[in-house]
Amino acid sequence: MLRGGLGTRPKWLPASGLLLLCLIWAMGWVRADLAPGSAPGLKVNPLWNEAALLGTFAVLAGVAGAILKKRWPTGNELRKALAVGVGLFVAPAVLNPFIKDQSEDTTRVALFSLTPLFAVIFERHLRRFDESHEIRGGFLAAMVAVAGTFLVFPVELPHSYASAFAMLAVIISAAVVAATNCLGVEIVQRHDVCPLTLGAVSAVSASLLLGVAGLFQVLSGTSFMPIDAWAVSNLLALALLFWLMQRMNALQMTTRFLIAPLLANLMSLALLQPHVGFQSWIGLLLIAVGSGWMLFAPVEISDSPLTLNTRS
Repeated sequence: MLRGGLGTRPKWLPASGLLLLCLIWAMGWVRADLAPGSAPGLKVNPLWNEAALLGTFAVLAGVAGAILKKRWPTGNELRKALAVGVGLFVAPAVLNPFIKDQSEDTTRVALFSLTPLFAVIFERHLRRFDESHEIRGGFLAAMVAVAGTFLVFPVELPHSYASAFAMLAVIISAAVVAATNCLGVEIVQRHDVCPLTLGAVSAVSASLLLGVAGLFQVLSGTSFMPIDAWAVSNLLALALLFWLMQRMNALQMTTRFLIAPLLANLMSLALLQPHVGFQSWIGLLLIAVGSGWMLFAPVEISDSPLTLNTRS
């Protein structure tokens, strides 16, 4: 039960950081839409490209953590940090090549908007301490934003067993991302582990696994893709992602899966000026309202299920 409202709101600095993270993602998507062809140049396996990015970030974050003498995760914290890397980066990246031909991009975006809903549930049950800071009305706000996303990005119903499996795989991937996001927030906020060192450990584990997965793809004859210079901006996005873990709860962080598509749509509207139906405008409004509530609604302290069960 709720024991009382804190009345606190996230500071504008973390909210601005989240907005910048979403803007980087959105600009990458818009660039791909405006310039679908890629200039010829060096081509690499997509998973190796991701592995190189995460490996570079791991080195930079690790060096910064060592110079600043920050605490590194140890023991159970280390195992959780490795799991964060697998859940946030490896699972979605490895899944994508298998489902991209079975589901539309809009369907995947819509299904990943379920991530905040999973975060509401997992954050309450995965964080093992006596008090949990919850967003008042967070589940309802997530439902509103998800409904808006489904209006903007219509979900294509499965037309075969393969497409049905692809949809299920995307939903499971969204749940995994939400769970490991909660885990990362717990490590940083409850175990006093530096976001830099958590990022270094998580990124290096993900980089190694993606490198191995990319090798299997190459041996199976997968296609290669040109290196995109814009991918360098994702280093800043990764830094922001782990920096936010110290300053927001998991639900607020997962609003990035709602805000980034929202920004991408608004930029496309400004640049391309396509005709937009009434349904899409309502959807964009619902995304903005739901995301805004999750970011700025009052935070309350609730007893954890364990505490409630042990009281007489």
